[in-house]
This record gives sequence, C-alpha cells and structure tokens, in this order.
Amino acid sequence: MTRESLARGVPPAAASTVVALTVTGRITAGPVEGRTIRFGRNRTEVDLPVGETDPRVSRRHGLLVRRESHWWVSNTGRLPIRLPKANWLFPGEEPIPLPTGYTPMFIRGSRDREHLLELYISGEDGGQPAARHDAVTHQPRQWPLTPDERLLLVVLGQRYLFHDANPQPISRQQAALMLAELQPEANWSVKRVEHMVSDVRVRLSAAGVHGLLREEVGEPVGNTLNDNLLRELILSTTLVPPDLSLLDSI
Repeated sequence: MTRESLARGVPPAAASTVVALTVTGRITAGPVEGRTIRFGRNRTEVDLPVGETDPRVSRRHGLLVRRESHWWVSNTGRLPIRLPKANWLFPGEEPIPLPTGYTPMFIRGSRDREHLLELYISGEDGGQPAARHDAVTHQPRQWPLTPDERLLLVVLGQRYLFHDANPQPISRQQAALMLAELQPEANWSVKRVEHMVSDVRVRLSAAGVHGLLREEVGEPVGNTLNDNLLRELILSTTLVPPDLSLLDSI
C-alpha cells in the first residue's frame, strides 16, 4: 500500500504556501502575515493533530507562524522536535525559519515511536520545476513490493525514513526481532529476512539498478548492498516517511 506523502511534491500553489501533513490530518495555508497553525495531540485544541494516541506528545506541541516573509516553527510542548540533519528544536527555544521545499519533522513518543509531521513550502515557482511545456513527463519509477517486503524494508531502513544524519540499515537480527514483535504468527527469522531482502535486490538489479550485487561493489561488502537498496527505494519514493506508521504497534 502506497501512503500519501509530501515528499512526492504538492500541487501548484502561490509562492510561500505551506502544506502540512500528518497521519490523521492535512492543512494548507497561504502566506498571510501572522497566520498560525497549531499542532499537537488534542484534536480539539489544534489545527493539525499529530500523535493522537500517544500521551507523551503534548496536547499543543508546536506552532507554525508566518512572519517576516518566512514560516517559522516553534516548540510549545514538553519533548523536542527533530528536524533533518540531526537538528533539534527544544521547548522554549527561539523559533526556527523553515526552508522552501520539503521538511519532515519528528516528535519522539512512547517506546521510541516517532510521530511524523511533513511540511512543504512552495517556492517562487509555485512549488513546481521550471516550465518545460513540451518535454516528455518523467515520473519516478516506484518499485512494486509485497506487503511483507514493504514491512521488512521499512523495519530495515527506518533510520533512513527518520532522516538520520548518517543512516545505516539495522542488523538482520534486530530486524527479525522487531518483525516477530509486529507479527508474532508470521514466523519471522534471520534467514527469512536475508532471503527476502536478497530477492528484492536481485529483482531490482535485473531491472537495471546498479550496486545491488556483490560483484558490483567489491570487498569488503559490509552494509553496502542493503544501503544501496534502501537509498534506491527512498529516492524512487517507493518508501516514504509515512510508511513508518507500519511500526506503530511496536
């Protein structure tokens, strides 16, 4: 199942329009000075709910405010908000201006869950590439995955989807343990993890993706094959941050 994600872009809109998306809500706001968007756990107190089932997320966890020609994010909750490149916004700190384009933000919740809030701010071109009216349309090639393959690859590549600064796949042993907790009746094991990941790599390699076979990367191999696989799946938007909701029951 493919989930909605702002990582794939947004429809054309006025410059500096912000779109904000969570698992349970979406809001679009134009660049009106003083416009404020509240986000947090209590749907009745905010404009955009996030982490509604997790009591570690504050009822009013943060604000998006338009001022001085920028959208700013501030933390009004009790837990920090994680942004890309290992940046953190702590409660009470000065607001941070947001860049044009796509920004994922994460709120750490109970039992190491992280709740995703995606933002997309349109640029001067309305959020779209420069006009090429007569060019052939190119779409990212999203690779077909079975439900079990998608779950496994989200578990294996969760650090990439969380936008860690230097992500690596988790170990096969750790992946097997997490999968067994998610699906106790599914007979997940290290061998099953190895075979399924290998099957996906071979399939994508046969379709033209380079760097997924041992002979293509040289020794020592280490995590290189799985790292290349996960980067291809994310760059093609086959896997996107909202897929992390598959881990919510851990």
